[in-house]
Amino acid sequence: MTHELGFIGAGNMAEAIARAAIDGGIIAASRMVACDPVEERRRVFASLGVTTTEQNADVIARSRHVLLAVKPQTLPQVGDELRAVDADGQVVMSIMAGIATETIEQAIGRPSRLVRIMPNTPLMVGRGMSAIALGKHARAGDDDLALRLFAAAGEAIRVEERMIDAITAVSGSGPAYLFYLAEAMEQAARDLGLSEHAGLLVRQTLLGSAELLGKGDQTPRELRRKVTSPGGTTEAAINHLDGNASTQVIVNAIKTAEQRSRELRG
Repeated sequence: MTHELGFIGAGNMAEAIARAAIDGGIIAASRMVACDPVEERRRVFASLGVTTTEQNADVIARSRHVLLAVKPQTLPQVGDELRAVDADGQVVMSIMAGIATETIEQAIGRPSRLVRIMPNTPLMVGRGMSAIALGKHARAGDDDLALRLFAAAGEAIRVEERMIDAITAVSGSGPAYLFYLAEAMEQAARDLGLSEHAGLLVRQTLLGSAELLGKGDQTPRELRRKVTSPGGTTEAAINHLDGNASTQVIVNAIKTAEQRSRELRG
């Protein structure tokens, strides 16, 4: 194999992984190859020094590790090409949401060394949270490269594949929950006559709060209590949320996301 890592799909997530690999000294650009049907995306990778191609078959033929970074619905289109995978000598990694390693193995047509990864979009700013699971026929250590790659763009943990649906619901979809909260906070700011500064007020508040939480020496509950003075404005807001069972609404929403992930996988 002439390349250590090949990308089938060269979108934003693949770009973030490639940049992390290069910046972290994990894989040199010259040891990567990327395929995408969109010329603009190929140009982005070429600007990084990564070899590009229009043929998925080139990636499969030349890469020790093949990363499937395409939309889940495109798996049938690349399925026939995946039959060329060397099931003994290559590791196939996937960030396709909702696609189990068993499904990819069926496309390949034989037992293969598969690694499934559930990242989230903050990967694109080096703050990702990724979970990595070995497929049924993977070998010990087949996830080593994935762990190094995704840890270079945030945090990465090893899990069993059966946990991926729950992780999808919590961290995979998690950024959308925060953005949903941000939308609501901006709406409230506008309603209160703060239209000019609504975006900045909310963004900086959430960024700063995330930084506090990221220090890791206090739990979310402890941090919340520090802001919540008895009889004060924050307590009034929290009491309103509690009175409307907001915590349970959020918990139920995440459980619904987990259920949908299982349905899609099925």
